[in-house]
Amino acid sequence: MKLDLLAIAPHPDDVELTSGGTMIKMAQAGYRTGILDLTRGETGTRGTPETRLKEAAHAGEIMGVAVRRNLGLPDAHIQVSDEHKAAVAAVIRELEPHTVIIPYWEGRHPDHYTAGQLCYEACFVAGLKNYSLPGQAFRPFKIVYAAAYDEVRPTFAVDITDQYAQRKEAIYAYASQFRPPEQERQSRVAIPLDDLEDRMSLQAMHYGRMIGVKYAEGFVVKEVMRVDDLIKFPVRSI
Repeated sequence: MKLDLLAIAPHPDDVELTSGGTMIKMAQAGYRTGILDLTRGETGTRGTPETRLKEAAHAGEIMGVAVRRNLGLPDAHIQVSDEHKAAVAAVIRELEPHTVIIPYWEGRHPDHYTAGQLCYEACFVAGLKNYSLPGQAFRPFKIVYAAAYDEVRPTFAVDITDQYAQRKEAIYAYASQFRPPEQERQSRVAIPLDDLEDRMSLQAMHYGRMIGVKYAEGFVVKEVMRVDDLIKFPVRSI
């Protein structure tokens, strides 16, 4: 099963929050899309792993993804280890995605920035013929990082104005996280879930203003982007 686009993130709901609109837009364009959640989010304050798996499946249906997997790595214990690298690389070989979205290399949660390095290295070793993995050697053509933080200036942004409402529906599929009973909102540990969707919407508006649209999602690439036509730039300079 070859995919055009695969988004990888540490926890169920991470893809929805950072690149859900883009996933919806690419599926609407006819591309085969998929999501790989690295953990079940079992150390999270709210919900259960079983509930979150059900919510992830429902959110995937809303986004129109062809494949959604959960790798079952230990939540809050993701490592750039041979074991974890091989687990991710095996899925890369199986699904053969042309483009992969992975977490940005900095972040508040250790799983997020660790997953960024883990996924990059997994994409690389998946292409090593003699690396001990099932399947044929394969390496994605493009790796992009989800720019989900205020201080990150994206390399490019995707207009998700038409997909914004559907993205919000996919996020709210995680009722255990974003619409819990009032008693579950009480915690001695500060967690950002209660205003996270609002903050990500503001982020989408921020990126949207950068490219002259209402809502957008930003992404970063480390290599130079190629441009062949200097007349057809879609974003104004002045």
